[in-house]
Amino acid sequence: MGRFLKQFAPRTLYGRAAAILLLPMLTLQLAVAAVFVQRHFEDVTEQMTNNLLLEVELVLRALERHPVDEVSQGLAAELNIDLQSWDGVPRDNRLMFYDISGRTIIPLMRSRLEGLREIDLSDLDFVVLGLMTAKGPIQLILSRDRVSASNPHQVLVLMVFTGIFMTLIAYMFLRNQLRPIKRLSVASAAFGRGQRVALSPSGALEVRAAGQAFLDMRDRIERQIEQRIMMLSGVSHDLRTPITRLQLALELMEGPEVEDLKKDVSSMQMMVDSFLNYARDLAADPVENVDLVALASELAARMTPPAHFELVGAPRLCALRPVPIGRAIENLLVNAGRYGTQSILALHFADTGLHITVHDDGPGIPEAEREAAVKPFVRLEAARGQNQGSGVGLGLAIAADVARSHGGQLVLGVSAKLGGLSAQIRLPLSYSDLELQF
Repeated sequence: MGRFLKQFAPRTLYGRAAAILLLPMLTLQLAVAAVFVQRHFEDVTEQMTNNLLLEVELVLRALERHPVDEVSQGLAAELNIDLQSWDGVPRDNRLMFYDISGRTIIPLMRSRLEGLREIDLSDLDFVVLGLMTAKGPIQLILSRDRVSASNPHQVLVLMVFTGIFMTLIAYMFLRNQLRPIKRLSVASAAFGRGQRVALSPSGALEVRAAGQAFLDMRDRIERQIEQRIMMLSGVSHDLRTPITRLQLALELMEGPEVEDLKKDVSSMQMMVDSFLNYARDLAADPVENVDLVALASELAARMTPPAHFELVGAPRLCALRPVPIGRAIENLLVNAGRYGTQSILALHFADTGLHITVHDDGPGIPEAEREAAVKPFVRLEAARGQNQGSGVGLGLAIAADVARSHGGQLVLGVSAKLGGLSAQIRLPLSYSDLELQF
Protein backbone atom coordinates (compact mmCIF):
# COMPACT_ATOMS: atom_id res chain seq x y z
CA MET A 1 0.00 0.00 0.00
CA GLY A 2 2.85 2.37 0.80
CA ARG A 3 4.47 1.79 -2.60
CA PHE A 4 1.11 2.31 -4.30
CA LEU A 5 0.51 5.63 -2.55
CA LYS A 6 4.04 6.90 -3.23
CA GLN A 7 3.34 7.24 -6.95
CA PHE A 8 0.66 9.83 -6.15
CA ALA A 9 2.74 11.75 -3.60
CA PRO A 10 4.42 15.04 -4.63
CA ARG A 11 8.11 14.79 -5.51
CA THR A 12 9.32 18.16 -4.26
CA LEU A 13 9.73 19.28 -0.66
CA TYR A 14 7.34 22.19 -1.23
CA GLY A 15 4.70 19.85 -2.61
CA ARG A 16 4.95 17.39 0.25
CA ALA A 17 4.91 20.15 2.86
CA ALA A 18 1.84 21.66 1.19
CA ALA A 19 0.16 18.24 1.19
CA ILE A 20 0.92 17.82 4.90
CA LEU A 21 -0.59 21.25 5.51
CA LEU A 22 -3.65 21.05 3.24
CA LEU A 23 -4.85 17.46 3.62
CA PRO A 24 -5.67 17.67 7.37
CA MET A 25 -7.30 21.08 6.92
CA LEU A 26 -9.42 19.94 3.98
CA THR A 27 -10.40 16.75 5.79
CA LEU A 28 -11.42 18.75 8.86
CA GLN A 29 -13.47 21.17 6.78
CA LEU A 30 -15.21 18.36 4.92
CA ALA A 31 -16.02 16.58 8.19
CA VAL A 32 -17.36 19.78 9.77
CA ALA A 33 -19.36 20.57 6.64
CA ALA A 34 -20.86 17.07 6.57
CA VAL A 35 -21.87 17.22 10.22
CA PHE A 36 -23.18 20.76 9.80
CA VAL A 37 -25.30 19.83 6.80
CA GLN A 38 -26.67 16.76 8.52
CA ARG A 39 -27.48 18.45 11.82
CA HIS A 40 -28.40 21.93 10.63
CA PHE A 41 -29.92 21.40 7.20
CA GLU A 42 -31.65 18.12 7.97
CA ASP A 43 -32.42 17.87 11.67
CA VAL A 44 -33.19 21.55 12.30
CA THR A 45 -35.10 21.88 9.03
CA GLU A 46 -37.09 18.74 9.79
CA GLN A 47 -38.02 20.01 13.25
CA MET A 48 -39.10 23.43 11.97
CA THR A 49 -41.09 21.87 9.14
CA ASN A 50 -42.93 19.57 11.54
CA ASN A 51 -43.89 22.57 13.67
CA LEU A 52 -45.19 24.40 10.60
CA LEU A 53 -47.15 21.35 9.44
CA LEU A 54 -49.05 21.33 12.72
CA GLU A 55 -50.27 24.85 11.95
CA VAL A 56 -51.12 23.91 8.36
CA GLU A 57 -53.12 20.89 9.56
CA LEU A 58 -54.97 23.16 12.00
CA VAL A 59 -55.91 25.48 9.12
CA LEU A 60 -57.08 22.52 6.99
CA ARG A 61 -59.31 21.24 9.81
CA ALA A 62 -60.78 24.72 10.22
CA LEU A 63 -61.62 24.77 6.49
CA GLU A 64 -63.73 21.65 6.94
CA ARG A 65 -66.03 23.55 9.39
CA HIS A 66 -65.84 27.18 8.28
CA PRO A 67 -65.92 29.16 5.03
CA VAL A 68 -62.69 29.97 3.24
CA ASP A 69 -62.90 33.74 3.77
CA GLU A 70 -63.49 33.32 7.49
CA VAL A 71 -60.52 31.00 7.91
CA SER A 72 -58.31 33.22 5.72
CA GLN A 73 -59.04 36.34 7.73
CA GLY A 74 -59.15 34.61 11.07
CA LEU A 75 -57.03 31.61 11.98
CA ALA A 76 -54.73 31.74 8.93
CA ALA A 77 -54.02 35.41 9.46
CA GLU A 78 -53.23 34.82 13.12
CA LEU A 79 -50.79 32.04 12.11
CA ASN A 80 -49.18 34.27 9.41
CA ILE A 81 -50.39 32.00 6.63
CA ASP A 82 -51.59 33.61 3.41
CA LEU A 83 -54.55 31.58 2.12
CA GLN A 84 -55.39 32.17 -1.57
CA SER A 85 -57.41 30.52 -4.30
CA TRP A 86 -55.70 28.11 -6.73
CA ASP A 87 -56.53 26.78 -10.17
CA GLY A 88 -55.87 23.22 -9.05
CA VAL A 89 -53.44 22.41 -11.86
CA PRO A 90 -50.43 20.66 -10.22
CA ARG A 91 -46.96 21.37 -11.54
CA ASP A 92 -43.62 19.76 -10.87
CA ASN A 93 -41.91 20.67 -7.66
CA ARG A 94 -39.82 23.76 -8.29
CA LEU A 95 -36.52 23.83 -6.40
CA MET A 96 -33.22 25.65 -6.84
CA PHE A 97 -30.32 23.29 -7.48
CA TYR A 98 -28.35 24.63 -4.50
CA ASP A 99 -31.31 24.53 -2.09
CA ILE A 100 -30.14 21.82 0.31
CA SER A 101 -32.85 22.35 2.94
CA GLY A 102 -35.54 22.15 0.25
CA ARG A 103 -34.64 18.54 -0.39
CA THR A 104 -35.60 17.80 3.21
CA ILE A 105 -38.78 19.91 3.19
CA ILE A 106 -40.44 18.38 0.10
CA PRO A 107 -40.52 14.68 1.11
CA LEU A 108 -41.50 15.55 4.68
CA MET A 109 -44.49 17.66 3.61
CA ARG A 110 -45.63 15.08 1.08
CA SER A 111 -45.62 12.39 3.74
CA ARG A 112 -47.69 14.50 6.19
CA LEU A 113 -50.17 16.34 3.93
CA GLU A 114 -52.54 14.03 2.04
CA GLY A 115 -54.07 16.68 -0.20
CA LEU A 116 -50.74 18.24 -1.21
CA ARG A 117 -50.42 18.57 -4.95
CA GLU A 118 -47.69 21.19 -5.49
CA ILE A 119 -44.70 22.64 -3.61
CA ASP A 120 -43.02 25.73 -5.02
CA LEU A 121 -39.62 26.60 -3.45
CA SER A 122 -38.25 28.59 -6.38
CA ASP A 123 -38.46 31.77 -4.27
CA LEU A 124 -36.10 31.38 -1.31
CA ASP A 125 -38.24 33.78 0.75
CA PHE A 126 -41.51 31.83 0.53
CA VAL A 127 -42.97 28.32 0.54
CA VAL A 128 -46.00 27.92 -1.72
CA LEU A 129 -48.24 24.88 -1.16
CA GLY A 130 -51.03 23.80 -3.51
CA LEU A 131 -53.64 21.59 -1.75
CA MET A 132 -56.96 19.94 -2.52
CA THR A 133 -59.38 20.54 0.39
CA ALA A 134 -63.06 20.08 1.16
CA LYS A 135 -63.61 23.64 -0.06
CA GLY A 136 -61.71 23.01 -3.32
CA PRO A 137 -58.16 23.80 -4.41
CA ILE A 138 -56.37 26.42 -2.31
CA GLN A 139 -52.86 27.81 -2.07
CA LEU A 140 -50.97 28.48 1.15
CA ILE A 141 -48.07 30.91 1.13
CA LEU A 142 -45.70 30.82 4.11
CA SER A 143 -42.45 32.45 5.03
CA ARG A 144 -39.40 30.34 4.27
CA ASP A 145 -37.86 31.33 7.60
CA ARG A 146 -40.46 29.12 9.33
CA VAL A 147 -39.14 25.91 7.78
CA SER A 148 -35.36 26.49 7.57
CA ALA A 149 -32.77 28.64 9.27
CA SER A 150 -32.12 31.99 7.63
CA ASN A 151 -28.86 32.36 5.65
CA PRO A 152 -27.46 28.92 6.57
CA HIS A 153 -24.82 29.19 3.84
CA GLN A 154 -22.99 31.91 5.74
CA VAL A 155 -21.41 29.38 8.07
CA LEU A 156 -20.08 27.32 5.16
CA VAL A 157 -18.85 30.41 3.29
CA LEU A 158 -17.15 31.74 6.42
CA MET A 159 -15.52 28.37 7.03
CA VAL A 160 -14.23 28.10 3.45
CA PHE A 161 -12.83 31.63 3.25
CA THR A 162 -11.31 31.38 6.71
CA GLY A 163 -9.66 28.09 5.72
CA ILE A 164 -8.24 29.64 2.53
CA PHE A 165 -6.94 32.67 4.42
CA MET A 166 -5.28 30.57 7.12
CA THR A 167 -3.81 28.27 4.45
CA LEU A 168 -2.15 31.23 2.73
CA ILE A 169 -0.69 32.44 6.01
CA ALA A 170 0.53 28.95 6.87
CA TYR A 171 2.07 28.59 3.41
CA MET A 172 4.01 31.83 3.86
CA PHE A 173 5.45 30.61 7.16
CA LEU A 174 6.15 27.21 5.63
CA ARG A 175 7.94 28.78 2.67
CA ASN A 176 10.19 30.75 5.01
CA GLN A 177 11.08 27.54 6.83
CA LEU A 178 11.81 25.62 3.64
CA ARG A 179 13.89 28.35 1.98
CA PRO A 180 17.06 27.57 4.04
CA ILE A 181 16.78 23.90 3.07
CA LYS A 182 16.59 24.86 -0.61
CA ARG A 183 19.61 27.14 -0.23
CA LEU A 184 21.54 24.32 1.41
CA SER A 185 20.62 22.01 -1.47
CA VAL A 186 21.80 24.58 -4.04
CA ALA A 187 25.08 25.14 -2.19
CA SER A 188 25.68 21.38 -1.95
CA ALA A 189 24.99 20.85 -5.66
CA ALA A 190 27.28 23.76 -6.57
CA PHE A 191 30.09 22.43 -4.38
CA GLY A 192 29.79 19.08 -6.12
CA ARG A 193 30.49 20.93 -9.40
CA GLY A 194 33.48 22.72 -7.94
CA GLN A 195 31.76 26.03 -7.25
CA ARG A 196 31.60 27.90 -3.97
CA VAL A 197 28.22 29.45 -3.22
CA ALA A 198 27.86 31.71 -0.18
CA LEU A 199 25.65 30.11 2.47
CA SER A 200 24.52 31.60 5.77
CA PRO A 201 22.78 29.04 8.04
CA SER A 202 19.26 30.17 8.93
CA GLY A 203 15.87 28.75 9.78
CA ALA A 204 15.06 26.24 12.51
CA LEU A 205 17.76 24.93 14.84
CA GLU A 206 17.97 21.59 13.02
CA VAL A 207 18.34 23.32 9.63
CA ARG A 208 20.98 25.67 11.05
CA ALA A 209 22.90 22.70 12.42
CA ALA A 210 22.77 20.94 9.03
CA GLY A 211 23.94 24.11 7.26
CA GLN A 212 26.83 24.62 9.67
CA ALA A 213 27.83 20.96 9.33
CA PHE A 214 27.92 21.39 5.54
CA LEU A 215 30.09 24.51 5.84
CA ASP A 216 32.53 22.70 8.14
CA MET A 217 32.66 19.73 5.78
CA ARG A 218 33.24 22.00 2.78
CA ASP A 219 36.08 23.80 4.56
CA ARG A 220 37.76 20.51 5.47
CA ILE A 221 37.49 19.18 1.92
CA GLU A 222 38.84 22.42 0.46
CA ARG A 223 41.79 22.35 2.87
CA GLN A 224 42.57 18.75 1.93
CA ILE A 225 42.39 19.58 -1.78
CA GLU A 226 44.60 22.61 -1.29
CA GLN A 227 47.15 20.58 0.64
CA ARG A 228 47.21 17.89 -2.05
CA ILE A 229 47.63 20.49 -4.77
CA MET A 230 50.47 22.20 -2.89
CA MET A 231 52.23 18.89 -2.22
CA LEU A 232 51.94 17.65 -5.79
CA SER A 233 52.89 21.03 -7.23
CA GLY A 234 55.81 21.45 -4.83
CA VAL A 235 57.28 18.03 -5.51
CA SER A 236 56.95 18.47 -9.27
CA HIS A 237 58.43 21.95 -9.15
CA ASP A 238 61.41 20.85 -7.03
CA LEU A 239 62.20 18.08 -9.52
CA ARG A 240 62.66 20.61 -12.31
CA THR A 241 66.05 21.77 -10.97
CA PRO A 242 67.84 18.38 -10.88
CA ILE A 243 66.27 17.43 -14.22
CA THR A 244 67.60 20.64 -15.76
CA ARG A 245 71.10 19.92 -14.37
CA LEU A 246 70.94 16.41 -15.81
CA GLN A 247 69.98 17.79 -19.20
CA LEU A 248 72.89 20.26 -19.15
CA ALA A 249 75.31 17.54 -18.07
CA LEU A 250 74.14 15.18 -20.80
CA GLU A 251 74.68 17.86 -23.43
CA LEU A 252 78.38 17.91 -22.49
CA MET A 253 78.74 14.13 -22.60
CA GLU A 254 79.33 11.87 -25.60
CA GLY A 255 78.82 8.18 -26.13
CA PRO A 256 76.23 5.64 -27.33
CA GLU A 257 74.46 5.52 -23.97
CA VAL A 258 73.92 9.31 -23.84
CA GLU A 259 70.97 9.25 -26.22
CA ASP A 260 69.16 6.70 -24.06
CA LEU A 261 69.81 8.83 -21.00
CA LYS A 262 68.49 11.90 -22.80
CA LYS A 263 65.29 10.03 -23.63
CA ASP A 264 64.89 9.05 -19.97
CA VAL A 265 65.40 12.63 -18.83
CA SER A 266 62.90 13.87 -21.43
CA SER A 267 60.38 11.34 -20.11
CA MET A 268 61.01 12.60 -16.59
CA GLN A 269 60.49 16.18 -17.76
CA MET A 270 57.23 15.20 -19.45
CA MET A 271 56.05 13.49 -16.26
CA VAL A 272 56.83 16.56 -14.17
CA ASP A 273 54.92 18.77 -16.62
CA SER A 274 51.98 16.38 -16.49
CA PHE A 275 51.97 16.47 -12.69
CA LEU A 276 51.97 20.28 -12.72
CA ASN A 277 49.13 20.40 -15.24
CA TYR A 278 47.17 17.91 -13.16
CA ALA A 279 47.71 20.00 -10.03
CA ARG A 280 46.57 23.14 -11.84
CA ASP A 281 43.41 21.40 -13.07
CA LEU A 282 42.50 20.52 -9.49
CA ALA A 283 42.33 24.21 -8.62
CA ALA A 284 38.97 25.95 -8.93
CA ASP A 285 39.10 28.45 -11.79
CA PRO A 286 36.24 30.95 -12.21
CA VAL A 287 33.35 30.08 -14.54
CA GLU A 288 33.12 32.17 -17.70
CA ASN A 289 30.94 32.30 -20.81
CA VAL A 290 33.05 30.40 -23.35
CA ASP A 291 32.74 30.20 -27.13
CA LEU A 292 33.31 26.46 -27.19
CA VAL A 293 33.07 26.21 -30.99
CA ALA A 294 36.02 28.55 -31.47
CA LEU A 295 38.02 26.84 -28.71
CA ALA A 296 37.37 23.31 -30.01
CA SER A 297 38.06 24.17 -33.66
CA GLU A 298 41.36 25.80 -32.68
CA LEU A 299 42.44 22.75 -30.68
CA ALA A 300 41.45 20.41 -33.51
CA ALA A 301 43.49 22.41 -36.04
CA ARG A 302 46.51 22.44 -33.74
CA MET A 303 46.87 18.64 -33.70
CA THR A 304 49.31 16.77 -35.96
CA PRO A 305 47.66 15.63 -38.13
CA PRO A 306 44.70 18.01 -37.63
CA ALA A 307 41.52 16.46 -36.24
CA HIS A 308 38.30 16.72 -38.22
CA PHE A 309 35.84 19.07 -36.49
CA GLU A 310 32.07 18.45 -36.50
CA LEU A 311 29.23 20.58 -35.08
CA VAL A 312 25.72 19.35 -34.29
CA GLY A 313 22.95 21.64 -33.05
CA ALA A 314 22.73 25.39 -32.63
CA PRO A 315 25.93 26.71 -30.99
CA ARG A 316 25.69 28.95 -27.94
CA LEU A 317 27.89 30.37 -25.24
CA CYS A 318 28.59 27.91 -22.43
CA ALA A 319 29.27 28.65 -18.76
CA LEU A 320 32.56 26.73 -18.31
CA ARG A 321 36.04 26.99 -16.88
CA PRO A 322 37.96 27.74 -20.09
CA VAL A 323 41.47 26.55 -19.11
CA PRO A 324 40.49 23.14 -17.63
CA ILE A 325 37.94 22.36 -20.34
CA GLY A 326 40.49 23.24 -23.03
CA ARG A 327 43.12 21.02 -21.42
CA ALA A 328 40.63 18.16 -21.16
CA ILE A 329 39.77 18.37 -24.87
CA GLU A 330 43.46 18.65 -25.76
CA ASN A 331 44.30 15.55 -23.72
CA LEU A 332 41.61 13.56 -25.50
CA LEU A 333 42.90 14.74 -28.88
CA VAL A 334 46.51 13.92 -27.93
CA ASN A 335 45.47 10.41 -26.90
CA ALA A 336 43.56 9.99 -30.16
CA GLY A 337 46.57 11.12 -32.19
CA ARG A 338 48.96 8.95 -30.18
CA TYR A 339 47.06 5.70 -30.63
CA GLY A 340 45.37 6.30 -33.99
CA THR A 341 46.04 7.75 -37.40
CA GLN A 342 42.97 9.99 -37.65
CA SER A 343 40.57 11.59 -35.18
CA ILE A 344 37.28 13.51 -35.07
CA LEU A 345 36.24 16.17 -32.55
CA ALA A 346 32.44 16.52 -32.41
CA LEU A 347 30.37 19.08 -30.48
CA HIS A 348 26.71 18.31 -29.92
CA PHE A 349 24.53 21.12 -28.50
CA ALA A 350 21.33 19.47 -27.25
CA ASP A 351 18.36 20.74 -25.24
CA THR A 352 19.39 18.56 -22.31
CA GLY A 353 23.09 19.49 -22.26
CA LEU A 354 26.37 19.44 -24.15
CA HIS A 355 28.39 16.48 -25.51
CA ILE A 356 32.08 16.79 -26.46
CA THR A 357 33.22 13.61 -28.25
CA VAL A 358 36.63 12.60 -29.61
CA HIS A 359 36.75 9.61 -31.99
CA ASP A 360 39.88 7.76 -33.16
CA ASP A 361 40.69 4.68 -35.24
CA GLY A 362 43.09 3.16 -32.70
CA PRO A 363 42.87 -0.17 -30.87
CA GLY A 364 40.42 1.21 -28.29
CA ILE A 365 40.05 0.13 -24.67
CA PRO A 366 38.33 -3.12 -23.62
CA GLU A 367 35.10 -2.59 -21.73
CA ALA A 368 36.44 -4.32 -18.62
CA GLU A 369 39.34 -1.82 -18.38
CA ARG A 370 37.49 1.43 -19.10
CA GLU A 371 36.74 2.14 -15.45
CA ALA A 372 40.40 1.79 -14.51
CA ALA A 373 41.53 3.85 -17.52
CA VAL A 374 40.15 7.11 -16.05
CA LYS A 375 41.99 6.71 -12.75
CA PRO A 376 45.17 8.79 -12.21
CA PHE A 377 48.55 7.19 -13.02
CA VAL A 378 46.96 4.12 -14.63
CA ARG A 379 48.54 3.06 -17.95
CA LEU A 380 46.93 0.48 -20.22
CA GLU A 381 49.88 -0.14 -22.50
CA ALA A 382 48.91 -3.75 -23.07
CA ALA A 383 45.67 -2.63 -24.64
CA ARG A 384 46.83 0.52 -26.37
CA GLY A 385 50.26 -0.58 -27.55
CA GLN A 386 53.61 0.26 -25.99
CA ASN A 387 55.13 1.23 -29.32
CA GLN A 388 52.53 3.88 -30.02
CA GLY A 389 53.53 6.20 -27.23
CA SER A 390 53.78 6.39 -23.47
CA GLY A 391 52.49 8.66 -20.80
CA VAL A 392 52.02 8.89 -17.07
CA GLY A 393 48.35 7.90 -17.03
CA LEU A 394 46.92 11.37 -16.44
CA GLY A 395 45.34 12.23 -19.81
CA LEU A 396 41.99 10.56 -19.27
CA ALA A 397 42.14 11.24 -15.51
CA ILE A 398 42.39 14.99 -16.12
CA ALA A 399 39.50 14.87 -18.60
CA ALA A 400 37.38 12.88 -16.12
CA ASP A 401 38.16 15.30 -13.26
CA VAL A 402 37.32 18.30 -15.43
CA ALA A 403 34.02 16.71 -16.46
CA ARG A 404 33.13 15.95 -12.82
CA SER A 405 34.05 19.47 -11.71
CA HIS A 406 31.51 20.76 -14.25
CA GLY A 407 28.80 18.41 -12.99
CA GLY A 408 29.23 15.94 -15.88
CA GLN A 409 31.10 12.74 -16.63
CA LEU A 410 33.55 11.15 -19.04
CA VAL A 411 32.14 8.15 -20.91
CA LEU A 412 34.38 5.76 -22.87
CA GLY A 413 33.04 3.53 -25.60
CA VAL A 414 33.51 2.25 -29.13
CA SER A 415 33.55 4.87 -31.88
CA ALA A 416 30.74 4.35 -34.36
CA LYS A 417 32.51 6.62 -36.87
CA LEU A 418 36.10 5.37 -36.85
CA GLY A 419 35.88 2.06 -34.99
CA GLY A 420 38.41 2.96 -32.29
CA LEU A 421 37.91 4.68 -28.94
CA SER A 422 35.09 7.15 -28.31
CA ALA A 423 35.76 9.52 -25.37
CA GLN A 424 32.75 11.70 -24.60
CA ILE A 425 32.46 14.50 -22.03
CA ARG A 426 28.80 14.89 -21.10
CA LEU A 427 27.88 18.16 -19.41
CA PRO A 428 24.42 18.89 -17.96
CA LEU A 429 22.13 21.70 -19.05
CA SER A 430 23.17 24.02 -16.20
CA TYR A 431 26.66 24.22 -17.72
CA SER A 432 25.32 24.82 -21.21
CA ASP A 433 23.30 27.92 -20.35
CA LEU A 434 24.51 31.45 -20.77
CA GLU A 435 24.10 32.14 -17.05
CA LEU A 436 24.27 29.78 -14.10
CA GLN A 437 21.21 30.01 -11.86
CA PHE A 438 22.22 29.82 -8.21
